[in-house]
Amino acid sequence: MKSRNSCLSWSLLLAMLFLISLVALAVYIPQAVQRSFGPPSPNLNLWLRFYYGTELTWNAGDLTQPRDPGGADQVFIIQLGESVVSISERLEQAGLIRSADTFRTYLLWTGLDTVIQNGTYRLSPAKTGLEIAGLLKSFSLTEVNFRVLPGWRMEEIAASLPTSGLEFTPEAFLEVATAPANALNLIPAGATAEGFLFPDSYILPRTISAEALVTILIERFSTNISAEINAAYLNRGLTVFQAVTMASIIQREVMVDDEMPLIASVFYNRLAIGMPLQTDPTVQYALGFNTLQGTWWTNPLSAEDLRFDSLFNTYLYPGLPPAPISNPGLPALLAVAYPAASDYYYFQAKCDGSGWHNFAVTLEQHLQNNCP
Repeated sequence: MKSRNSCLSWSLLLAMLFLISLVALAVYIPQAVQRSFGPPSPNLNLWLRFYYGTELTWNAGDLTQPRDPGGADQVFIIQLGESVVSISERLEQAGLIRSADTFRTYLLWTGLDTVIQNGTYRLSPAKTGLEIAGLLKSFSLTEVNFRVLPGWRMEEIAASLPTSGLEFTPEAFLEVATAPANALNLIPAGATAEGFLFPDSYILPRTISAEALVTILIERFSTNISAEINAAYLNRGLTVFQAVTMASIIQREVMVDDEMPLIASVFYNRLAIGMPLQTDPTVQYALGFNTLQGTWWTNPLSAEDLRFDSLFNTYLYPGLPPAPISNPGLPALLAVAYPAASDYYYFQAKCDGSGWHNFAVTLEQHLQNNCP
């Protein structure tokens, strides 16, 4: 009996010593890591501090030693919205850091994962992982990667500016875009730059001005509209401004680029007989920002919305609206220049959620395409 009690006592003692050791490690490791790699992010709980701290302690050399002391600088581009996993893996693949996993853990430990700036960096494998991580959070990088998506209106471009790395305000951008000074004779007097802010990816200096950005976007539009495309617009009785207006509607109507020439044919057919375009995006544009939905493009539209009195409402007013409603990409602009040949006057989104449309010649056929 005495021997059994003795064994039990030793077991309890060992268990207590084990628990004490775990607690000591849980306290010691984060403190030790903090001395070497800085304080942990306040967003980390105790378990993550211990887990990440253990990994950093075990793999400290991956951060404190360079991948290649004699390596040359190279350009490294971080895309807007790119994850820390992707960034870390590409840094390792580029030969700039020793371990993607350890580098990612360090970013999570410090909270740098939330402040990395997109843009173009010049990095060297002769620097340690710690030094490279410091460069990625630096606000002194000279270039950023700025992207304009097809179908965005001016206000949506402006809304992307605060997280872009560019230094001017959305208000400054909208002020310039509303009254562009350098429109390359593309935009009629008194019109905004809407429709001519070409969707694309741009490598820009961080210090670029709002005026310079608007000019670059318009110039990119100009370089993509060749003399042949311009001639195709004229052959169809459209000015460039009118063609961009139609393309801006097509951009908002279509999810699949391959359908754009067919949608263009529907609009041309309607215009030819004086039939209203009756297209929802023009009403959405006229309504403006929907505070309840948090979007510039109200969806779905109500019967009352369709009666909203605006020259942009193509349910109420025939012909093209007075100006573009979004900034179309090249496929939409080409669709207006080179539409498909069809007898269609109607189109309706398919009921399978694919984004494709059913087309019809008559109203009766169109009604048959309605979803059940």
